[in-house]
Amino acid sequence: MKISSSTLLASLLVTIIFTGCTEVVPPAPFGALPSDRQLQWHRMKYYAFIHFSPNTFTDKEWGFGDEPESIFNPTELDCRQWTRVVKEAGMEGIIITAKHHDGFCLWPSAYTEHSVKNSLWREGEGDLLKELREACDESGLKMGIYLSPWDRNHAAYGTDEYITYYRSQLTELTTLYGEIFEVWFDGANGGDGYYGGANETRRIDNKTYYDWENTISIVREHQPMAVIFSDGGPDIRWIGNERGYAAETNWCTIRGGIFYPGVGGVNKQLQEGHEDGDIWLPAEVNTSIRPGWFYHPNEDDKVKSVEQLIDNWYHSVGMNGNFLLNLPVDRRGLVHENDIKALQALKEYINAAFSVDYSREAKASASNIRGNSKIYGASNVIDDDPESYWATDDDVRDASITISFQKPTRMNAILLQEYIRLGQRVKSFKIEAFQDGGYKEIADGITIGNRRIVKFPLVETTELRINIIGKAALLISNFEIYLAPELN
Repeated sequence: MKISSSTLLASLLVTIIFTGCTEVVPPAPFGALPSDRQLQWHRMKYYAFIHFSPNTFTDKEWGFGDEPESIFNPTELDCRQWTRVVKEAGMEGIIITAKHHDGFCLWPSAYTEHSVKNSLWREGEGDLLKELREACDESGLKMGIYLSPWDRNHAAYGTDEYITYYRSQLTELTTLYGEIFEVWFDGANGGDGYYGGANETRRIDNKTYYDWENTISIVREHQPMAVIFSDGGPDIRWIGNERGYAAETNWCTIRGGIFYPGVGGVNKQLQEGHEDGDIWLPAEVNTSIRPGWFYHPNEDDKVKSVEQLIDNWYHSVGMNGNFLLNLPVDRRGLVHENDIKALQALKEYINAAFSVDYSREAKASASNIRGNSKIYGASNVIDDDPESYWATDDDVRDASITISFQKPTRMNAILLQEYIRLGQRVKSFKIEAFQDGGYKEIADGITIGNRRIVKFPLVETTELRINIIGKAALLISNFEIYLAPELN
């Protein structure tokens, strides 16, 4: 029988209409959302801080600002050694203290004489940031800069003239040294200092003095994908301590208007964030591999143990944060051998703990799937695709996902990730293992966010069940299962 063209057209229209009626609506964004630059930062985990300045040679933590430029003279400085150490440690970048509170610049700034151009190093012809940029590019590492707002050397600190000076230096750093992934503004502002010979104490209102909106615009203009760190962001917040520990509760969101660089008395809020926050401001977790931030010879035997570094790893990378670990370069201009040994031990543990993901040998099912659509099916959590995710219906905020194994499997750690591009939603979760004919709780937690690693006593099971409660429809993008080495 011959079918007319009009009948074919009508049939096609019915098919299109029918298909459209059954199409599952994607989840709507919920709450504050990350920017593209923040999402790029979230894909990182672990990178190095390097504190290096005249303090390295005076054995101080905070230089007064009166140190002679000639004191800066590393005899074996090799940025390629830094990047080699950092790369081999599994780190993804380096943030360098381009200028600390003493005002000394590691680059030949056109706006001050207090810099490497008047040091003995490289006979005054050196540019440490240029050398680091070249070394980072060769090793495939990202580069970030720290520029202290406080300057104990500059005579004009505390006046409008200094703000012009500071912005000029910020422009140098964001235009002369290639792509910058993070700009770091310290919260220490004002106090006693050399100040061009005045030798006095100067106080400023660190909420208004730097005119942060216009100062930050320099970074936005020249490095639009660089995240900006301070106590209050605007992109990344401090975790509220320098011990390298995020809290069990760690929201990526903060209520706007309360934070700025150097804000005090809000450490608990910095640690936990705000469940009802209206801006996306995730936490960076920082600590030093030694007691001090700068190199001190008497700390050569005080490098953090591998056990301590592993604990920091779980409480930073594993607690919805990124881990910024400081390496104080020594007077030779090298990362010290003791620091390297500790870094390598941490890397060996990470490799052993997270090299085999047992979820890839499993199957996933869920108590609810959005519109019963394969697009949002449970298998998305174990498909190794960060852009796919399991989702529930809009009215389902309490659901479970089950991971089933072909045979009894031993494990003691899991990794969970939300699909944060559409917001952070999870308020709590419980993990259960099927044993002796029933499910037994083995761990629980509060927030997940970008990445949550949960460590628990060793279990062997054929099924794991994760019960999740959220503020909106649940969106989980990744679930991994590991057998990590136990520490002695």
